[in-house]
Amino acid sequence: MGRIKQPPGILAPHDARQWSRRDATHLLWRTQFGATAAEIAATHKAGLAKSLERLLTPQKETADFEDTESLLREAAYDTGAVGDLQAWWLHRMHYTANPLTEKLTLFWHNHFATSFSKVQSVPHMTAQNDRFRAEALGSFRTLLHAMAKDVAMLIWLDSNANRKRHANENFAREVMELFSLGEGNYTEDDIKQAARAFTGWHVRADKFWFNERQHDYGSKTVFGRTGKFDGGDIIDLSLEQKACPRFIAFKLLRTFVLDQPTEAHITALAACIQEHDFAMRPVMRELFSSKLFFSAEARHAIIKSPLELVLGACRALEVRPNLKEVNRVCGQLGQSIFEPPTVKGWEGGRLWINSASLLQRNNFAMALLEGKMGSMAKPSKKATHYRELLLAREVSGLKEFEGEPQRLVHLMMTLPEFQLI
Repeated sequence: MGRIKQPPGILAPHDARQWSRRDATHLLWRTQFGATAAEIAATHKAGLAKSLERLLTPQKETADFEDTESLLREAAYDTGAVGDLQAWWLHRMHYTANPLTEKLTLFWHNHFATSFSKVQSVPHMTAQNDRFRAEALGSFRTLLHAMAKDVAMLIWLDSNANRKRHANENFAREVMELFSLGEGNYTEDDIKQAARAFTGWHVRADKFWFNERQHDYGSKTVFGRTGKFDGGDIIDLSLEQKACPRFIAFKLLRTFVLDQPTEAHITALAACIQEHDFAMRPVMRELFSSKLFFSAEARHAIIKSPLELVLGACRALEVRPNLKEVNRVCGQLGQSIFEPPTVKGWEGGRLWINSASLLQRNNFAMALLEGKMGSMAKPSKKATHYRELLLAREVSGLKEFEGEPQRLVHLMMTLPEFQLI
């Protein structure tokens, strides 16, 4: 793969002398699910460099978190119910000391979209989720190889039907189209040949099994290269294509920076990904400390996903959420974790909002303030306090509020600005 030349200046560092509470709020809402007043104040005081170091470095979880996490995991294993599995992950998202890791775990879950509806196994879905978490800030190279042998993924994409005499193209197609390259960066013959390389990559006794009798050991030609390739070789060949770092760059930018990244933005981040050989920690450090990330065009440029909306509001308003209610509302709004709608995952962006979902989002705001989502901390009467917490920007008429605090919060949460992050 030739080197991608980075356009100058796009990922230049943000000027630390300009660090503000507004910057701290922006960083926290993009790297975790909402932020409390105390978190914003602490992040502003610490500065960008120290705050990023904390977000990117594994933090020790509390004993209470680990005890509850273990109990929720056991409950999901005992019942085999997807609702209990969802509650386990929602608990992690809301209470973890490593919020960026959970947000990236969700990113990879969406990237390698796999649904419980077909896999029908809590242990397999949990194992896949644990792998996403382990490599959330690790190596995309390692993660892509791991997904090619992941039991939940192999079931999801019918890998046991991929046999020497009748190659099934499902997994090979998704490896290229959805996991590494994107549409238009491979040929149909590449797919057919790659499918032969993955023959015999099966599941037996709930584990990955290389079925030698069903593997095609013959010569294959993929991306113009010829050899007796197996599935691992196809992964490596895909990673070598120029389209691969560009594809990952586009998805990272859409999730964490702005909905419509330009070619220059994509090229700059792709060059960074290539330079670090798909290691995510240095890539995310460079992205989150860049002028692009803190630029005016990147502010309030992404429509909140249901999870960002619901968990973000709970965290900002210091609500101890009822996880079953959170799960129900997020599902109603179109984002039921462990149950992405298709192999493409949740496409997000403007698709999160329509007339029906906007009404449901407003209904969520009322339910939250009425205590139906969990108990809320005593509200403040300062409008500026909520403007910062809820990312409501500068809204005319919201100065010192003399009335009921809940009315003020509800007003802010129903503004169009509140739908953006």
